[in-house]
Amino acid sequence: MGNRFTRGVAAVAGLVLTGTGLTTVSAAPAAASAYDCPVGYFCGWSNKTATGSMWKTKTSVADLGGWDNSIHALMNRSNSIVCLYDAKNYDTSGGYWAEQPAGPEDVYYENLSGTISSIKFIRTERECGHNAYPSWVAETSPRALGFGDMNGDRRADVIVRDKAGRLWFTPGDTTGHLIGSGGWNAMNALTRHGDFNRDGREDLIAREASTGKLWLYPGTGTGSLGTRKLIGSGGWNGMSNITALGDLTGDGRSDLTAVEKATGKLYLYPGTSTGTLGSRKLIGTGGWNAMNALAGVGDMNGDGRPDLYAREASTGKLWLYPGRPAALGGRVLVGKGGWNGMANLIAVGDVSGDGHPDLAAVTNTKNTIDGYAGSAGWLFTYQGQGNGLLAGGKPTDGEWWGLNGFC
Repeated sequence: MGNRFTRGVAAVAGLVLTGTGLTTVSAAPAAASAYDCPVGYFCGWSNKTATGSMWKTKTSVADLGGWDNSIHALMNRSNSIVCLYDAKNYDTSGGYWAEQPAGPEDVYYENLSGTISSIKFIRTERECGHNAYPSWVAETSPRALGFGDMNGDRRADVIVRDKAGRLWFTPGDTTGHLIGSGGWNAMNALTRHGDFNRDGREDLIAREASTGKLWLYPGTGTGSLGTRKLIGSGGWNGMSNITALGDLTGDGRSDLTAVEKATGKLYLYPGTSTGTLGSRKLIGTGGWNAMNALAGVGDMNGDGRPDLYAREASTGKLWLYPGRPAALGGRVLVGKGGWNGMANLIAVGDVSGDGHPDLAAVTNTKNTIDGYAGSAGWLFTYQGQGNGLLAGGKPTDGEWWGLNGFC
């Protein structure tokens, strides 16, 4: 991650943040001029008591000019995170930290080092030194699989949600672009894979946390999303692990699976000709609450039917449930353990370019890499073998931290 120094705003009087050169100071008569910092601005003072002349900005500044290395007290009264760089032009090599918006009890920070040369307003902390979206790379598949590819270029895609509630499309060539400008944190389940509205393009399904409604966001064929359509009027907060599976029923329409929280039963919701969901069918009589992640990974074993991966919470094992006509077959062990070290399982289609679907996963703090525990935010890719099994995971990119979901 490089030099990533994040300093949260504190409201404790006189609290010294060891090793950071910053001190949080509470309200006091000597600091009264700190209140002169307008709402919406980042402000700085040349002395450590936030008195005297004040410098302010509400936009990013690549070169502080006469205020370069001269800010010894600061306050962020904007609604944005502000990155403070020790070098000009937002150069991260000299070090930086992210300043959160001030809380109601905060007045100013005493910056002992005074080494600030450029300032950037951002939405998420990772944007201090990275793009808001991660770098995603996929090889070109030898054929169109109709799974995992939203823009039709035969490369596996990933949709990424950031901490600010924006949605990004990453097409597999390291780039990304915005497909949802905000509000996506209102959704507590995102899943995709399959064409639900029968227009030949892969779609996205999301559950709205406040209402329990289920929404279909149709794919446009370019990686973006069209106008949403209600496909579940309520009650979906009673379901967990909502997972787009592909066409399990064999009728040419994509289907959905979900676990009923109260009973641990697994249900299949078949797609219909109108893009809605039909009457559900029981395909797992119980015990599915023991699984804390499901991934509809496509046809992993080459029998022409979509399959399901499930992670067992108590053991960290990964299981394959092979697709059968409108049902699932007997499970097969794919991963003997350690999968609880993954925060997200991402069904991505063919990443390796060998024509078989693969799996990706992002680590959490339980993961250990090269003997170091707490290695969160690493992307691993697992190449499908065409028989339902996976090759060993490869650590692909360590910059998948500070994000809020993938599908």
